[in-house]
Amino acid sequence: MEPILRTIQHVDWITLLLFGSLIMVVLAKSTFYNRFLNFIILPFNNKYVFMYNKKEKLLNWFHIFFTIFQVINFSLFIYLALQVLFKDTSLALFDSYGYPIILAAVLLFLLVKVSLQLGNGFIFNSNRTISELIFKKLSYLNYSGLVMFAANIILCYVFKDSVMVVYVAFALILLINAIGWVTLLKNHQNFLAGNFFYFILYLCALEIAPFVIIGSYLND
Repeated sequence: MEPILRTIQHVDWITLLLFGSLIMVVLAKSTFYNRFLNFIILPFNNKYVFMYNKKEKLLNWFHIFFTIFQVINFSLFIYLALQVLFKDTSLALFDSYGYPIILAAVLLFLLVKVSLQLGNGFIFNSNRTISELIFKKLSYLNYSGLVMFAANIILCYVFKDSVMVVYVAFALILLINAIGWVTLLKNHQNFLAGNFFYFILYLCALEIAPFVIIGSYLND
């Protein structure tokens, strides 16, 4: 009986990353099954945000699991999109060191943004309402993480370097979060009308300005 040489290949780090992020969804579903069922229809029925925005809000494990899932896939989607859209420029990060940089930037961006929003709520004595707004926005962003996950799989294993996949995924992500914003404005119109000046200030400083800065950097 002749010995057979078995070659062990290195496991693709993106595969490990996607698998690790999927574990977060499995944990969320297995631990909070009823909550998961309400969450999975979020863009079509906002029952989820009405049921859970009063309970533990940002520090609930279900929310934490999906936030981790979203951050991992959001960072990976940016990494892959840069390779596809800017492959002939210095913005394309082809080595594996590019992803940790993007991940750190996304984490820092979210932490700073949430901290500033909570600080804004403390200054204007509206902690409860601001916490609800943050929870609802993050819920829709976390849901769009499912689109990012699917796009990442397609870009890595099905249609590599597909510009169309990037654009379609980006459009769906915008659509999901736009639905969240419309729902948020509709449900809090009385609060926003009574604090219209501060809402415009918040919108310009914490929602629009960061993306203008990022867009200006990418165009340089």
